Amino acid sequence: MPADTSTEPGRDFIRDIIQSDLESGRTETVVTRFPPEPNGYLHIGHAKSICLNFGVGQEFAGRTHLRFDDTNPTKEEQEYIDAIQADVRWLGFDWGVHLHFASDYFEQLYDWAVHLIRNGDAYVDDTPAEEMRGMRGSLTEAGTISPSRNRSVDQNLALFADMRAGKFPNGACVLRAKIDMASGNMNLRDPVLYRIMHAHHPRTGDAWCIYPTYDYAHGQSDAIEGITHSICTLEFEDHKPLYDWLLDHLPVPSRPRQYEFARLNIGYTVMSKRILNRMVREGVVAGWDDPRMPTLAGLRRRGVPAVAVRNFISRIGVARANSVVDLALLDFSIRETLNPTAPRRMAVLRPLKVVIENYPEGETETLEAVNHPDAPDMGTRQITFGREIWVERDDFMEVPPKKFYRLSPGKEVRLRYGYFITCREIVKDADGVVIALRCTYDPATKGGNAPDGRKVQATLHWVAAADAMDAEIRLYNTLFARPDPGADRDVMDDLNPASVEVLRGCKLETALDTAPVGAVVQFERQGYFTADPDGSARAPVFNRTVGLRDSYAKPAVTG
Repeated sequence: MPADTSTEPGRDFIRDIIQSDLESGRTETVVTRFPPEPNGYLHIGHAKSICLNFGVGQEFAGRTHLRFDDTNPTKEEQEYIDAIQADVRWLGFDWGVHLHFASDYFEQLYDWAVHLIRNGDAYVDDTPAEEMRGMRGSLTEAGTISPSRNRSVDQNLALFADMRAGKFPNGACVLRAKIDMASGNMNLRDPVLYRIMHAHHPRTGDAWCIYPTYDYAHGQSDAIEGITHSICTLEFEDHKPLYDWLLDHLPVPSRPRQYEFARLNIGYTVMSKRILNRMVREGVVAGWDDPRMPTLAGLRRRGVPAVAVRNFISRIGVARANSVVDLALLDFSIRETLNPTAPRRMAVLRPLKVVIENYPEGETETLEAVNHPDAPDMGTRQITFGREIWVERDDFMEVPPKKFYRLSPGKEVRLRYGYFITCREIVKDADGVVIALRCTYDPATKGGNAPDGRKVQATLHWVAAADAMDAEIRLYNTLFARPDPGADRDVMDDLNPASVEVLRGCKLETALDTAPVGAVVQFERQGYFTADPDGSARAPVFNRTVGLRDSYAKPAVTG
């Protein structure tokens, strides 16, 4: 795994617990797991769990399993299984031989369900689902006991066998644990352990038509694999009593312990696979790897390096209380990682033609440009200069305000790696729109310095018209316009209408024609950009990875 640019992560309560368990002899070898459901792509919130579980496995000379919770075939696909493995590897982690699936244990889980029935701890309930929900009660009222709860062990065994044999349609009945319908914890009010789903499973095919719930499969899978520390996010805190109850009532081979930490929440970002799936399904985004998405695939396509994600996760730490992290911290981690490594190039996103009238027509020259101002070992490159160049339209104003130091009539500026030029004339079209500038240059200022010592207050990037490449540039902004999307209304109402701006006819220097897909460069004065797979050598496409400074709006949108 590449070395992080950050310092080693500090201690946290999870690491303190593990250290204490090792010192006391309660744990001999640390075994953790990352247990994703293959019903979508991973997002940056999952990265926190990945970095924590794999991180402590490495730090304490233990191991970490990758286990898929593939217990719902109606929502799971092989595409997601493959994507999740690719994402974990991209982050820099490896599970070795410990790739597991809950479906590996379906037969054992079924046998243990029979064990619960034989001990009077589970029963088959054929109460209609809607009615069953109503019988659960509330936080202030006890639930109602189902008439099915009093069935005999033999009846329950026969019904459960019939469920497995496919004799009932979907929803006809479920297997429930017999715990306490008056419990203050709703998860202990006879929770469902198995449900009927006549659906094709990505790994087991049509071998099963009943599937364990997550709550039933999770702890037992941990026990089968010898997991010592089952590290979950806080939403599973109320499920912990059920986790422990099942382990207490089954002949499991080991006893894992569950600990909860705060999940990752970032402003202007949604961390719900259900909502992300909806956006993909409804065409709000171009797919799971849309660069606006908080998925790891989306971040990767946007050019975010894995080390930046790991450094970000290290910075925010591991805590018990939920909080919201400022998106600027992620941007900072990305810039910090890219700044020392990304080569510099020049690109004009909104081009305005400049004609240098005293430069010889039909002639060009070669100038030397550094690939990185702080890394001489990255070398230099050759760029073309000629009579016609492109500059940024925003770098010119016909009637400039005070302290506007860039191009304006009579104003002299420096061209990066080039010469001093002065604007002499403005060319407009029939509608009065500026379409070109006529300038002059000082041949004595080659390299950007005047022999007489005169100074200019602005240095502009530019691209020679003689060999400029046309390109499409995609400027990505936050997908949502509010820092707390969906807090008080449909999350789709908070989508940012300016989440992407597509610029065509941008002008790039020729050194960018060899940038491979995924390569990140800094467009000088613009930000960091990466070559997108939609592009080609003749028609490149670049995505903005991150600007040189935060530009997204901070105030909440209240419309």
